[in-house]
Amino acid sequence: MQPYTKNWTQVTEFVMMGFAGIHEAHLLFFILSLTMYLFTLVENLAIILVVGLDHRLRRPVYFFLTHLSCLEIWYTSVTVPKMLAGFIGVDGGKNISYAGCLSQLFIFTFLGATECFLLAAMAYDRYVAICMPLHYGALVSWGTCIRLAAACWLVGFLTPILPIYLMSQLTFCGPNVIDHFFCDASPLLALSCSDVTWKETVDFLVSLAVLLASSMVIAVSYGNIVWTLLHIRSAAERWKAFSTCAAHLTVVSLFYGTLFFMYVRTKVTSSINFNKVVSVFYSIVTPMLNPLIYSLRNKEVKGALGRVFSLNFWKGQ
Repeated sequence: MQPYTKNWTQVTEFVMMGFAGIHEAHLLFFILSLTMYLFTLVENLAIILVVGLDHRLRRPVYFFLTHLSCLEIWYTSVTVPKMLAGFIGVDGGKNISYAGCLSQLFIFTFLGATECFLLAAMAYDRYVAICMPLHYGALVSWGTCIRLAAACWLVGFLTPILPIYLMSQLTFCGPNVIDHFFCDASPLLALSCSDVTWKETVDFLVSLAVLLASSMVIAVSYGNIVWTLLHIRSAAERWKAFSTCAAHLTVVSLFYGTLFFMYVRTKVTSSINFNKVVSVFYSIVTPMLNPLIYSLRNKEVKGALGRVFSLNFWKGQ
């Protein structure tokens, strides 16, 4: 928190420092980031296209996967284009208005929370498929899937409303340089000249509630899955059942590991540079890896990709 003096005026624009220490390698980082961003867009669009065109993949698990792919596209697009503009020194590329900054933080938080709940819904789907296969059609009907997906997006949208409202009530009257590549909560709080104790507490509680609620569903689902697998006598059948949720478990481990580290804390004085690296991982690297994890570990997705992008498929349309 910055000390308040009467000589300072309300900040109307912020400057994002980004990765200020890489002046010599900024072009290399620009090319690397752009490649990862384009790769993320192509991968996730490919999954959306494949699931939409291949009737074999019109099942609940892939319904949720398309929602996840849509979310990943928006998730990276909220932050990466602005970061790329800052790398190459586009005029105004590092500047963002006060309203734009809060909007970016709102959308980023909304999408992050929605991803938590979508991953929980996908864990429930795997739990029913493995532990109650005979009741799968009744418990995970298309109506249930639509309601679950709608609930994930709605609760995700509601999540940042109170934190962003409290952020908008803070006074920013001093330095306007954000030591980050996007408008994240911690570097913004460090610039405020208001008392941020209540805001920090609310951020902590909201983050903790989202992470605990969603991770509890995932933990209970996988606890039951493990219990069911242990009672399968055939090792081959056990592995076959586990392989259906291995990709989801990998994605959950990557996403939740970084989120628990980043947001379930109360202090803004932690290592900003290390936070940037972790932020790059969950906002750029993870969305790029998720489609690879789902496609490489899933024979159905790999087969569908081969069919959809084959010439014979389009000739038959």
